[in-house]
Amino acid sequence: MPDVTVCLTFDFDAISSHLIRKETTPTYISRGEYGARVGVPRVLALLAEYGIPATFFVPGHTCDTFPDRCREIARAGHEFGHHGYCHEVPATLTRDEEAAILERGSAAIERVAGRRPVGYRSPSWDLSPHSIELLLDAGFRYDSSLMADDFTPHLCRLGDSGDTTGPYHFGREVPLVEMPVSWVLDDYPIFEWNAARGSGLASPFAVEEIWREEFDYLYERVSGGIFTLTMHPKVIGRGHRLRMLERLIRHMRGLPGVRFERLGDVAESVRPRLLEALNAQPGATR
Repeated sequence: MPDVTVCLTFDFDAISSHLIRKETTPTYISRGEYGARVGVPRVLALLAEYGIPATFFVPGHTCDTFPDRCREIARAGHEFGHHGYCHEVPATLTRDEEAAILERGSAAIERVAGRRPVGYRSPSWDLSPHSIELLLDAGFRYDSSLMADDFTPHLCRLGDSGDTTGPYHFGREVPLVEMPVSWVLDDYPIFEWNAARGSGLASPFAVEEIWREEFDYLYERVSGGIFTLTMHPKVIGRGHRLRMLERLIRHMRGLPGVRFERLGDVAESVRPRLLEALNAQPGATR
């Protein structure tokens, strides 16, 4: 029988992602506010109806701006992951700036959730050359920002290097579990209107077909795979999109061998196997 884990994850950016892009007019702010005012309650109700534990990656700014809403997420038993303080892109920061934002975001999450996060997702999915080392130094257990795989967790690396003059050099693996992601399994670029690139507002039936086909491929052909969806309350919280998500949940729940888990719980379950393989490599430090 297939053994498949589904991880529903939600990036609760709220206003932060607009502020960092200097989108500060009342209409932009209201788009972010919608995620807290409408999106999160609807998402929490759907998760509760089906008894699904989920992971919310929450910027510290969201925790400080909407603390009561964040506490509702925590009381429902969902995991909090780090997502910057105000949705800062690590690749645009100095090492010291990135380290300070890691600490500031973790402290904000601890204030509303009662514990510091162990998982990290980079805003805009763009890590810096320092990110992996900083995450390890800060005690993080997993990252969810990279795209080298689709359904199989693996370990992150340090020391990658290369340019156009020769082959790329892949660095050494380190004990930070990567829970891979993909733009194709992210609701934002598909659904959300962006005036600059003129994209978004796709039909939920088209998106449902893509996501279901990805899941069905995993179910049929990738033993022990992890299906990770990335969604945003201010995007998926629209009624017609939530109806699509509910249909997808019903499809997945109707198949034997499928379970829903928080991303951090899955990362911890695969961690011993990945570290065992790392330690078995020639020259590994035990």
